[in-house]
Amino acid sequence: MELTAVNHYDTLVKDQNESTNANFMGANTQAIDGEELFHQCIIPSFAKDNESTISHTEFLEVVHQAASSIFSNEQILSPAIRVSHPIKGRIPEAMGKPAKELLEHEKTLYYERMAFILEIPTISETVSNNQLSLTVGGVRAYNLENLYSKKSEERFKIFIGFQNKVCTNLCISTDGFLSSIKVRTTAELLDTALQLFASYKADKQLMQLSALNNYAISEKQFAHLVGKARMYQFLSPPEKKKINPVPINESQISTVVKDYYTDEAFCKNENGDIDLWKLYNLFTGANKSSYIDTFLEREVGCLNFVETLFSVIQGNNENWYLQ
Repeated sequence: MELTAVNHYDTLVKDQNESTNANFMGANTQAIDGEELFHQCIIPSFAKDNESTISHTEFLEVVHQAASSIFSNEQILSPAIRVSHPIKGRIPEAMGKPAKELLEHEKTLYYERMAFILEIPTISETVSNNQLSLTVGGVRAYNLENLYSKKSEERFKIFIGFQNKVCTNLCISTDGFLSSIKVRTTAELLDTALQLFASYKADKQLMQLSALNNYAISEKQFAHLVGKARMYQFLSPPEKKKINPVPINESQISTVVKDYYTDEAFCKNENGDIDLWKLYNLFTGANKSSYIDTFLEREVGCLNFVETLFSVIQGNNENWYLQ
């Protein structure tokens, strides 16, 4: 696998004075400054033909370009970027040199996985006294590519949704998420992002989110939900097929339970009830500990899961988790 140095620095970072909140996820990720990503990280190339991959930098620029085109009259803040799985190397001149003796210019680095968001604060709404700002972003994971082969289609994930400014949780629906984009060029990637952003119905999702505040589950129902969520993983495959899957893992379920009692913004009411908006935010808050690879899918899963509870409360069907 050959590597190519990044040698450009886009104005989307240089000309912006404000930055979106980088706490939209945690897990094993770290926040990285745009300048560091653009200037100090090399990018992988496909080994057999030495063709460059679409870099993290180019991906970010394409999404910014698409957002700027669709929301041309809106303010778009500089990106908040999180990375994980650093891949370290060295220049040929440092061959055989002990690691502790390497000089900074002799080290190379790129990050296998990257997630970013771009906030559009001029498009915002309030749901249950929480300010939501329109947000776009994406995820890239080089581990999904066969970098030891010839250049082929590369995989990306792009979303558009809202960020809750109270807790920095993301609110993403199925209609605002493309989980398996496969492209060869940045032009193809740009076209896909433009189509997603243009077709997204912000009003529809805001109505969906606002409705959650009008329905609640009792403490007993919450206890059923938690217990059944822990039981789900031990069901047989045929039984699981009949049930909407739990979008988060067991440790994250424990976080939801803890925050049900302690979260300042989204804890239970005095009688133990919790409305579905608060419950949804407990789920998306717990999801911040997910790895980059699964983060967006679980975000979408959290909304789908709470929507099934919403349907039950309206009397449309039964739900295994609340029985």
